[in-house]
Amino acid sequence: MKRKIFIDGSEGTTGLKIFDRFKERKDIEIMKIESEKRKDINERRRLINESDVTFLCLPDEAAKESAALAENDNVIVIDASTAHRTKAGWAYGFPELSAGHRDMISNGKKIAVPGCHATGFISLVFPLIKEGIIGADYPLTINSISGYSGAGKGMITEYEKETRIKDYDAPRLYALAQHHKHLPEMKKVCGLNQEPIFNPVIADYFQGMVVSVPLYANLLSKKYKLNDLINVYHDFYAHAKLIKVVPAESEAITSNFLCCNGMAGRDDLKIYLAGNDERIVLYAQFDNLGKGASGAAVQCMNIALGYDEDTGLVAGLVG
Repeated sequence: MKRKIFIDGSEGTTGLKIFDRFKERKDIEIMKIESEKRKDINERRRLINESDVTFLCLPDEAAKESAALAENDNVIVIDASTAHRTKAGWAYGFPELSAGHRDMISNGKKIAVPGCHATGFISLVFPLIKEGIIGADYPLTINSISGYSGAGKGMITEYEKETRIKDYDAPRLYALAQHHKHLPEMKKVCGLNQEPIFNPVIADYFQGMVVSVPLYANLLSKKYKLNDLINVYHDFYAHAKLIKVVPAESEAITSNFLCCNGMAGRDDLKIYLAGNDERIVLYAQFDNLGKGASGAAVQCMNIALGYDEDTGLVAGLVG
C-alpha cells in the first residue's frame, strides 16, 4: 500500500530535498497542490487531512498554522521548522539519543525535526550529559561552519548572483548577540542549565557543515583521556545506522584538515574526537540539508511508518 505524503512548503530548499529523496520510492504517493492554491487554507487543510504524513517546510508562524489544520488523528505531522522543537506533545526527531526518543517518534503523530546546528551540538553533548562526564552547568562553547544553503532560498539567491557583494567571498560570522533560534533546543534537549556560547559561520560553499565543541579535560567529572572519550562515543552510538564515530588517528584528522563539505549529499553524520589528553575537541561532520534537515525528516517518517530508518537515504557507507 502506498503512503500518501503531502509536503506543505514544497518549493523551499528543505521541501525540495525531501521530494528528491522520494523520487525512487515505489511506496510513496506525493500529493501535489496546485501552484495557485498554495496559500489556500482550505485546500491545504484537505490535503493535510487526506495524507498519511504531512511535512511542514515553512516559516515558523506558517508551520504553526498548518499544524493546527491537522484534524485527522491518524495524520503524522513532521515539522522541519523551529516552531515545535521545544513544545510539549511533540517528539524530538533525533532517534539515536535514546530508546525513549525513538519510541516517541515511532508512536507519535507530531514530530519536530532538529535544527542543523543543534543536530551537531546535541550529537556531541547529549552523550556527555547522559554518561555524567560533564554537568549541566559546564561552560560549553559551540563553533559551527555551514554552507550557504542553510540560510534559505533568499540567501542562496544572494550568494549565487554574478554581481554579489564582496562580503560573500569570505566566511561570515553571525548571531553576534548570542541570539539564535537553535539555542533553546540545544539547552532543553541536553538538559543544560544555560545556553552555550554559540559562534555560527556561513561560508562560500553550498552545503555541508562541521560543528565543534571544545573541552578541558580537567573540568570533566573524572580523569578522561582522549581515547577514553572516543570509546564512550563508540559505545553510545554503537547501534546507530546514521551516526558513525571515527576511530582515533583517522586520515581526516591526522592530515590536520577536516573538510566542512565532506559529507555533502549524504544523510548520515560522522563524529571525530581530536586534540590531546588535556584539551579535547569534538567534531560532528554532516550535511546541513541531509542529517541536518531533509534527511532527518525522512528518517523520522520511516521510523513512524515502520520502515527501515535509512530507506531512501544516502547513508551506511561512511568510511
